[in-house]
Amino acid sequence: MSQTDLPAETTQTHFVNGQSLHSPWPQGMQVIGFAMGCFWGAERLFWSLPGVHVTRVGYQGGHQENPNYGQVCQKTTGHAEMVQVVFDPARISLDQLLAVFWEEHDPTQGDAQGNDHGPQYRSMIFANSPAQEQTAKISLQQAQAQLDAMGYGPITTRIKQNTKFWMAEEEHQQYLAKNPGGYCGLSGTGLVCDLPIERDPV
Repeated sequence: MSQTDLPAETTQTHFVNGQSLHSPWPQGMQVIGFAMGCFWGAERLFWSLPGVHVTRVGYQGGHQENPNYGQVCQKTTGHAEMVQVVFDPARISLDQLLAVFWEEHDPTQGDAQGNDHGPQYRSMIFANSPAQEQTAKISLQQAQAQLDAMGYGPITTRIKQNTKFWMAEEEHQQYLAKNPGGYCGLSGTGLVCDLPIERDPV
């Protein structure tokens, strides 16, 4: 078990694909985190993508150690509900994951997503390397240009690097696979991202 995992009340394997929910990950895997509203629906967007090894939901971006769901919902921890995506970059690119992120929620809503209101529902990208952070920032600029043309306001998504991930309780892991009729408040803007992300020549 890694230092970023919660104690043993959290299940060991992914409900959908059977992979371990705990590091260490297979060689070559990369990890990135996305906050885009309620983490139930956000996780479902990623777990079936070819090249995604495993997904798990948790709390990130705040100040409280080892938070739980009730505390995060009280809006005092500073954490966002988020999904951590472990992926094989040889099979699915970071660009493709970022496209899902930008397309499947409204990143201009601030501390809200749809009918969900509060800082735990804010839009964030949690990078785990300088390269991921740079790619995320470039993708934000491109998404903003497209949303400007569509009449939307400024993107409020924040991008952070190397912040600590706290795994959520078992009942929240792969929630919508366990509860197919469960709530999902995500709704996109109609944005279709251009791929690949345009980068400056090196």
